[in-house]
This record gives sequence, C-alpha cells and structure tokens, in this order.
Amino acid sequence: MKVWKKAVGFVGVLLFGILCFNFLGYSQTIKLKYANFPPAPTFPCVQMERWAKEVEKRTQGQVKVETYPGGTLLGARNMLDGVIAGIADIGCFCPSYHPGRFPLLEAVDLPWGWPNTKVPSLTLLRLYEKWKPAELKDVKVITMFTCPPNHIASKVPLRRLSDLKGVELRAAGTLADFLGLLGATPVAMPMSDVPEALQKGIIKGYLSSLEVLKDFNYAEYCRYVTYLGHQIVSFAVVMNMKSWEALPKSVKDVIENMKEEHAIWTADYLDNYIKEVVVWAKNTYNVEFIDLPKEDKDRINALVKPMFEKYTSRAKGAGVPVEDVLKDIERIRAAIK
Repeated sequence: MKVWKKAVGFVGVLLFGILCFNFLGYSQTIKLKYANFPPAPTFPCVQMERWAKEVEKRTQGQVKVETYPGGTLLGARNMLDGVIAGIADIGCFCPSYHPGRFPLLEAVDLPWGWPNTKVPSLTLLRLYEKWKPAELKDVKVITMFTCPPNHIASKVPLRRLSDLKGVELRAAGTLADFLGLLGATPVAMPMSDVPEALQKGIIKGYLSSLEVLKDFNYAEYCRYVTYLGHQIVSFAVVMNMKSWEALPKSVKDVIENMKEEHAIWTADYLDNYIKEVVVWAKNTYNVEFIDLPKEDKDRINALVKPMFEKYTSRAKGAGVPVEDVLKDIERIRAAIK
C-alpha cells in the first residue's frame, strides 16, 4: 500500500510539473518549413528570412522556421499545390504564374501605372482582405506584396515610344501583352536565359523591375533604362491550412498581426534598394535612365486600354464582380500615402 501511495504521489508531482512547464510557456518548439523559388539573395527570399526571424523573436523562440530558397523544396510552378499538399508548411508563389486560376487578383497586374512598390503591395493585400477570393480558400494567406514597377532595360537607347517598334524585348505573361500594344516584339524566355540572349542579339533588352540590374548584373549588358512603371508582378505567401490550424492562438496572433506590417516592410525595403541599384548602375556601368516625353506617356495610357477590356470580359466569365473590383483598386491605391 505504501508503495502504491508513493507511486500515485510521484505521478501527481510529475503531472503537476508538466502543467507548470506548459503554463510557463516552455511548450514544445514548433518547426515550420518555408519554401521559396528565387535565388537566396533576391528580394522574395530576403523578405522570407526577415519574416522567419521576426516570428521566432516574437514567439520567444517557440516557433522555428526552416527556410528553403532557390527551389530547393518546391519550384515556382508547383509552390501553391505543394503547400496545399503539405510538402512545405509555408510557400511564396506568384499568382500570375497560374493564368486563369486567380481571376480577381489578376486585376492588380493590369497596367495601372505605379509610383513605387508600397502602393501596389498594399492594394493587392487590401483587395484580397476585402474579397477573400475562393481560389485561396485551401490555404491561409500570411502576407502579400509585389515586385517594384517594371521598366525596360536595353542595349540600345529607347527615348521615344516610336523607338520601341519591332524591338525584341524579353517579357512574360501580361508584360508581353503590354509590350506588344506598345509596338515592341515580346520574346518569352526564362530570366536565366537573358544574358546569353542579349549577347547573341536574340533580344535587345527586357521588361522587369530594376533590382535585377544588380542582383543578376544585367547592367553589364543593358546600359539604358527607359522608365515605364505601368505593371508589377504579385506575390502571395500562404500556409498549409492544417499547419495553420495546429498553431496555438498566441502564435496565430503574432502571424496575423504581421500580415500588413510585413507587406509594408517588404515594399519599403524594395523601394530603398531600388534607389541604391540606380546609383550603383550609374556609377558602375554608366547606365543612362530615360524618361519618355509626356505625350508618349499619355499615348501609352490610351494604347493599353484593350488590356483592361480583355480582362473585364475574361473575369466576368469567371464570376468576378469586375466593375466593383476595379473601382476598389482605384479607391485603395488613391488612399495609400
């Protein structure tokens, strides 16, 4: 009987210790796998590393995030489905890499004309928060942001809209449609093929955001940049729903509270980095940055209207309340300071 009482007492002390251990917050570490597809030094992975460190810090080490840049766990095309399947807990993907799958979000990729990265990033996130499109119901959206506005980098100077006529420029997706309406000849190819294509004369330049001038050293080949800024590429960071639901409320609160804050951080990081890239390109390769005349800018706004018309027709067919969505984009972006 004494032995039995001692055993019961020991179990009681053990259970009390476990309860105290958990109460004081020393619960088991939560490990999350975060996959990304671009190379580690590029901005989608820079924001990934910052997010991972912030979550670890704000949860006082309760959450540890293992990061997988450069497609080491999931690639660009299978990122979303890989997260849904649980291959990664978290993944960063581009909706535009899945034509027709995200008809509502595609509205942000239209050639609106953007002054910086912050405005389209917050427009994208707030548009999602209002409409919560069903296409993302199988994941938890952690944050959203965009690349900086796109401009033309080229081997030859393009000082007027008429200079673009017939010029072969690398572009993908809606960026190719945009260049085609401006009179250029869009050429589809992976970004990694751009240097060789420039050297062989297959293309004369490309349409992209300016950080690649430095990140991929494309300024070595393209000594001219023609400012446009009409379009961006959207990014969404999503979490496997089972992984999300398994998190304690305190961790969920940390992640949820970082959603817009991190979008702003990413945008501010990019806008400051672009300023550094412009200075670097000028000093290192004497790159010339060209502003089109006002009459050409006005002409571009007229030329790209078919893209809005085409989107309206396509999105309506997918059940998107297009008029309301387009009005929301105009309203949201006008309100962002």
